Amino acid sequence: MSHAERIIRLRTVLARTGLSRSTLYRKIAEGTFPRQVPISIHGAGWYESAVNRWIADPAGYRAEELEHRA
Repeated sequence: MSHAERIIRLRTVLARTGLSRSTLYRKIAEGTFPRQVPISIHGAGWYESAVNRWIADPAGYRAEELEHRA
């Protein structure tokens, strides 16, 4: 992970995207929204850059094309 990459939490993702929680998780399951990354045993977040790419082109986003982090 680069030093400039930020991880944002669920509340921020929902506010930025305008999606509901259930729609967000449905889109993750479909592969049309970035997957979460673990940040602790019970916590997860999203790479800010991945969310920004989705915001820029929600209809064209495909997770498998962009998931390059482990």
